[in-house]
Amino acid sequence: MSEEATGNVDRSWRRWVFGAALVIFLALLLSQVVNPFPNQPYTEVPHGGHTHYVPKDRDPAIPLGDFPTSPPGPNEQITPQGQVVPKR
Repeated sequence: MSEEATGNVDRSWRRWVFGAALVIFLALLLSQVVNPFPNQPYTEVPHGGHTHYVPKDRDPAIPLGDFPTSPPGPNEQITPQGQVVPKR
């Protein structure tokens, strides 16, 4: 094989590696955007000048304003209706 043909193969291989790395990076970035708090049972929802803490199993009939504006304590949880109660 000539040097020119070998150079094209090397360049093609580098493009595939760079493309695969870029796809993996974008997938990881997207997973962080979609679920920024994966280990928490609630999601932080910005709402004007404050944040509501909403459980992942939220009752869609309950307005966002009915959920607490501070995170639950270490032995508390937020119910799907927006109440902060002791963990069971």
